[in-house]
Amino acid sequence: MAIRKIKLTIAYDGSSYHGWQRQANNLTVEEVLSDAISALVGQEVKVQGASRTDAGVSALGQAATIEIDSPIPTENLAKAITDRLPEDIVVSEAVKVPGDFDVVSDVKSKLYRYTIFTGKVRPVLEIRNVWHLPVKVNTEVMNEAAKYLVGKYDFKSFASAADTRESSVRTVFRCEVIREGERIYFDVEGDGFLYNMVRNMVGTLVEVGAGRWNPERVKQALEAKDRTKAGSIAPPQGLCLIWVKY
Repeated sequence: MAIRKIKLTIAYDGSSYHGWQRQANNLTVEEVLSDAISALVGQEVKVQGASRTDAGVSALGQAATIEIDSPIPTENLAKAITDRLPEDIVVSEAVKVPGDFDVVSDVKSKLYRYTIFTGKVRPVLEIRNVWHLPVKVNTEVMNEAAKYLVGKYDFKSFASAADTRESSVRTVFRCEVIREGERIYFDVEGDGFLYNMVRNMVGTLVEVGAGRWNPERVKQALEAKDRTKAGSIAPPQGLCLIWVKY
């Protein structure tokens, strides 16, 4: 049998996990997925993910690759892996990809969605996947401010100090705020994101929506390249990786 490279599409509720990337002393999605696949095919399998989602962050369309030497047909892999996973993780698709496919560097864009619930009563059935923020916010001025974040910029002001990547330049293709009743959605599409970048963008736009900042201050924060000039970080549970495009 020849070794196959397989791209997986994975959805998970991140509430019970310390993020995607394997860690020594904390349970992560990558670890659980890798253990399940390794047990299925009878050999140790390394899983490489497209996005290192933070602790508590969820996904509907995380992408990852594995290389396996197994008689299990590719079309049966998604179900076979899912059968060995806990209920809060599922592999929705498995497809064979060329050997030179790189799940990280071949990414064209990613879409993250952040959800805020503004109703007065805590939404107990959704609380693991929304930020409950029972305040009035103006989504029109938030959208005005969000326009300053669209384009190719140095997003250092919106990156965690723990982000040690050489370049903090990223391209944001779309950043918009959508209100549906008591729910507010922040959709942010870009070619890549820094550590905590989306959550820091959301926290900053909330300052605008609550009337504490004017929209132009977001532009000033971006240009400052200084984390202390942007707003506070939004909680992790409202964030979800919707898809990764190649």
